Amino acid sequence: MPNYFSDYDTTVHFITEEEMKRDHSGLPHGGMVIRTGVTGMEKEHKHVIEYSLKLDSNPEFTGSVIVAYARAVSRMNKEGMSGCKTVFDIAPAYLSPKSAEELRAHML
Repeated sequence: MPNYFSDYDTTVHFITEEEMKRDHSGLPHGGMVIRTGVTGMEKEHKHVIEYSLKLDSNPEFTGSVIVAYARAVSRMNKEGMSGCKTVFDIAPAYLSPKSAEELRAHML
């Protein structure tokens, strides 16, 4: 994908072949997204939010995400919802195997 990172502030870290084999030869995956923004009448408040992902097994995680969204679709269908949805349209409570009561008791 030519120029994939061209519009991003990107840092590339070069590693040795030895480090690649030692630390990255399995199927782990990771990354970080940093988003900045400003608020206020005169944009006087600056904010940073960071998302970090460190996976031992990318395929296992991906499978878990697919199952969670299948769970969500099933729950939403039982409530009479239908139509096309994106990940932004699905509330996190639909993704969890826990009940709403369990989520409030243990996650809040």
